[in-house]
Amino acid sequence: MKPARAVIVTPQAAGDLTEAWAWLRERNPRAGDEWLAGIRQVIMALGSFPEAHPVAPESGAFDLEIRRVLYGRSTRWRIYYALIDGAVHVLHVRHGRRGDWRP
Repeated sequence: MKPARAVIVTPQAAGDLTEAWAWLRERNPRAGDEWLAGIRQVIMALGSFPEAHPVAPESGAFDLEIRRVLYGRSTRWRIYYALIDGAVHVLHVRHGRRGDWRP
């Protein structure tokens, strides 16, 4: 079994998470905190099997292969990441109702 890869959350993705959590928490503190704990768990699990998730449809617009994992039930959050120098770099987190991610 391979050891898990390092997972690096970029400043952009950290800001996305903080902004979404603050918006959710303002409306429902418990739900906001549960959302953040759940999405963090999914992000950290990417280090174990990063290739398990498909290449994002938006990947062609970038200079590297971007993968995407979905989180949530009703409205799915999209977590975009790339494998760079052996580590998983989380690049962006986007609400499912927003349009496609563009560079």
